Amino acid sequence: MAIRYDITHTTVYRYKTPVTFGLHRVMFRPRDSHDLRVLATDLVVSPEAYVRMIHDPHSNSVALVQPMGEARELRIVCSFTIEHLPTPIDELALDPAAEVLPFAYSLEDRLDLEHYLRPHHEDPDGTLIRWAHQFLHTDQPNNTRDVLTRMNAHIGQSLRYAARDEEGTQTPLETLTLGSGSCRDYALLMMEAARRLGIATRFVSGYLYDAALDTGEPAEPGLAVSGAGSTHAWLHAYLPGAGWIAFDPTNNLMGGAQLIRVGVARDPALAAPISGSWYGEPEAYEGLEATVMVRRISG
Repeated sequence: MAIRYDITHTTVYRYKTPVTFGLHRVMFRPRDSHDLRVLATDLVVSPEAYVRMIHDPHSNSVALVQPMGEARELRIVCSFTIEHLPTPIDELALDPAAEVLPFAYSLEDRLDLEHYLRPHHEDPDGTLIRWAHQFLHTDQPNNTRDVLTRMNAHIGQSLRYAARDEEGTQTPLETLTLGSGSCRDYALLMMEAARRLGIATRFVSGYLYDAALDTGEPAEPGLAVSGAGSTHAWLHAYLPGAGWIAFDPTNNLMGGAQLIRVGVARDPALAAPISGSWYGEPEAYEGLEATVMVRRISG
C-alpha cells in the first residue's frame, strides 16, 4: 500500500552583517521512480532569488539558486508531498549467479558500474579489507544478501552514532579508528568495505521518517531511529536480479518505507544537500540551522 508523506526542509544561514551570495546548489527534491512519486513541490527563498532546475550527471534533481542583493540571512524552505510504495526486500530475488560471493557482473553491467565498483579511499595497510572479511564465512558458502545484512547490522551495533552539522565525511579508516561517526560516515564505511568484496555501491542522501517525531509519542521498542530531523544518508548495493537495494547501517534498515531518497552519487562529496558561497567580512558568518520535518499523512 502506498504511503503519503508531507516533507518540509528548512535551511537558514545567518550573518552578523549584510553579505552578498554566490550561486547555491540545492539537492532537496525526492527522486521520482516507480516506487516514489512527487505529488506537489514548493521552493521559497529569502532574499528573493533566481532559481532554475537541472539534472546532474546522476539524474538527481538540482535547484540552482542565485540570491539577489544583500542580507543578513539566507533562508531556503523546500516543501514536498510524496507517495511512496516500497518493495519488501525479501521479494527482490537475486540472479542465481549473484546469490553467493564472489560473483561477477556481466560485461554490460560492469561498464555502467565501474565508478561504483572501484574504491575511492585508500587502505594502505589492508585495515579495511580485513574488517570487511570478518563478515565472510570460511567453512561454508557466503550468501551475498546475508553478508551485507551482517555488515549492515554490525556497524550500528559496534560504533557510536555522533551527529555532525559540519560539512564533509570521515574516511572509512577514520571512522574505524574513532569508533564513531554520523550517518554519512557509516554509509561510506559500508560502501567502501562492500566494494572491496566486489559489490557495486553508491551513496544515497535523503530523508528518514520517524514515527516518534511525527506523533510525539515514544517509539515502540525496536523501532527507534537515529538521523531523523535532518537530512539522512545510507547506501545502495547493486545486486543483479534485484537492482539497487537500500542498506541503512545507522538504523539497521534494509529498504522499507522509512527511507525517502533524494540524491545518489558514487561519493558523499557529490551529493551534498546544499552548497554555495557568500561574500563579506570573514567574521560575518554566524551559523547554520537546518531542520527536516517528515509527516505521514496517509497509508
